[in-house]
Amino acid sequence: MNRLAHETSPYLLQHADNPVDWWPWSTEAFDEARRRNVPVLLSVGYSSCHWCHVMAHESFEDDATAAYLNEHFVSVKVDREERPDVDAVYMEAVQAATGQGGWPMTVFLTPDAEPFYFGTYFPPAPRHGMPSFPQILEGVTSAWTDRRDEVAEVAGKIVRDLAGREMSFGDGRVPGEEELAGALLGLTRDYDTARGGFGGAPKFPPSMVIEFLLRHHARTGSEGALQMAVDTCERMARGGIYDQLGGGFARYSVDREWIVPHFEKMLYDNALLCRVYAHLWRVTGSELARRVALETADFMVRELRTEEGGFASALDADSDDGTGRHVEGAYYVWTPEQLREVLGEDAELAAQHFGVTEEGTFEEGASVLRLPQHEGVVDADRIASVQQRLFAARAGRPAPGRDDKVVAAWNGLAVAALAETGAYFDRPDLVDAAIGAADLLVRLHMDDHARLARTSRDGHVGANAGVLEDYADVAEGFLALASVTGEGVWLEFAGFLLDHVLTQFTDAESGALFDTAADAEELIRRPQDPTDNATPSGWSAAAGALLSYAAQTGAEPHRTAAERALGVVKALGPRAPRFIGWGLAVAEALLDGPREVAVVGPDGDPATRALHRTALLGTAPGAVVAAGVADSDELPLLSGRLLVDGRPAAYVCRNFACDVPTTDPDRLEAALSGRKV
Repeated sequence: MNRLAHETSPYLLQHADNPVDWWPWSTEAFDEARRRNVPVLLSVGYSSCHWCHVMAHESFEDDATAAYLNEHFVSVKVDREERPDVDAVYMEAVQAATGQGGWPMTVFLTPDAEPFYFGTYFPPAPRHGMPSFPQILEGVTSAWTDRRDEVAEVAGKIVRDLAGREMSFGDGRVPGEEELAGALLGLTRDYDTARGGFGGAPKFPPSMVIEFLLRHHARTGSEGALQMAVDTCERMARGGIYDQLGGGFARYSVDREWIVPHFEKMLYDNALLCRVYAHLWRVTGSELARRVALETADFMVRELRTEEGGFASALDADSDDGTGRHVEGAYYVWTPEQLREVLGEDAELAAQHFGVTEEGTFEEGASVLRLPQHEGVVDADRIASVQQRLFAARAGRPAPGRDDKVVAAWNGLAVAALAETGAYFDRPDLVDAAIGAADLLVRLHMDDHARLARTSRDGHVGANAGVLEDYADVAEGFLALASVTGEGVWLEFAGFLLDHVLTQFTDAESGALFDTAADAEELIRRPQDPTDNATPSGWSAAAGALLSYAAQTGAEPHRTAAERALGVVKALGPRAPRFIGWGLAVAEALLDGPREVAVVGPDGDPATRALHRTALLGTAPGAVVAAGVADSDELPLLSGRLLVDGRPAAYVCRNFACDVPTTDPDRLEAALSGRKV
């Protein structure tokens, strides 16, 4: 048993029985390396990472490899989802040195935590021109023993190069029409007109870019932007990346056509995509968008919700295929014979409808279920019966493992998605699920000073401090709850978190944002990355939450901070729009105001509810909504807002100017159409 047995991370606990003498990331580990005068092996991964499991089985469970590691290294294992700061710093070094990155990430460090050799997955024997892991270990040991000065020189140069990688934050001005039009042009060039999405294989769901496209369409009327969003969402929803039986999205597609996914299901993908499809329905009324939003929300609640009310991080890609082997996708794929066993005479219909072939679209003759690219004439009741029977049969298979740690940032994204989806589709149970997760974040993750912890598990808070994305995404979730429920406490909690963003994460001179707090553990570089990747960057998420909070409260420091943060979007938007989608979406909100909507009326009055629902369904980019009784102190936007002729009313303001209040939902809808007024 190594030192990981008492950790909370499921990923670290997976390695607790390895013969490798693992240490968690700690000063004690580096002290031990210094005492023994040996280098540090840093291995970074996460619970649902397929190749992390492969390398663990091949190398870290191997007694001979472990013995060599224990003799010549201090081995440190890190869950990248618990320590995104450590992951970011060393991934930057890996990418700078090799031009690529990924997980598992394998980095060799000096006892001062300075990197000097990098890689990702290494096989147990030489393969395809790739050296074996034992060869790498022997080479590093030889260099450390015989060429220590050279190692120190390399490590020092890498650290200096990282320190000197300064980022352009723009010219201090917010992005305008020119930059957003340039971003749209760049996306159009990268757009896959035949298959939807951007670029080639592997193809990731571009949730944040779609949010930008929807907002840009709402503000400008651009049909091209809307069409890219609609077509991409339809292609994904009909592809194998979407679970056609249980709802929810896999991490990415290995091909350009969205057919074969990498089967892990992440909370953050599903939260972001649930919200995107709900917003797509809000614009288009698409029945497909409605179905996918609700099925994805139901998937999150059914399969990721924890006993404490939070949401687990991920489901593994691999599961037992029924023979004791752990195989990627085994839970999700079907052969024609398996369809016949479950469906009998309906098997042929199912095979045609879901694209199951004798040759298979995946491995060993199995197929990933997907839908025809265009609706045909089908027997809807019969297809529904087929889906129900297949879903029930699949539930009898060995399920993929679940990483049940609760990550603050990703739960914030889930809160926002479930609150809005529940409100749009009259599903109070989804709003309740959002409130339950938000309550857990307040009770367990926030301390008495409103400082956030990054993770919890089984009701026990983790030891790692929250990073910028935690504060920003949790604030985003609380702001969405405030708009949906009309409860001012959520706005208050968001304010506490965003005050920390201003004081702990923001450079007072430039307005630039850091991923770690000013008083966080000091690493070889303070991480700082404004680009959106699998999730909104902490930087762009903070800009969005700050802007919404300022619109709700009139807080000028928060508005100023949001505008200063958006300077990076002015710099990066036209050049790399695929990697700053959420920043572009926030910029759209800024250009539109954002609009501030106050709905006042007696609680429970149908006219109040109709106005509130209309306000929430408004497509104006980033519009904020406050709802409550007249002249309430529950939310700042309600102050001084009175009934009109004794009837519930809605007030719409933008850029310090307000429309005449209205009691008519149709007039309110027109005022929130998104177009400039």
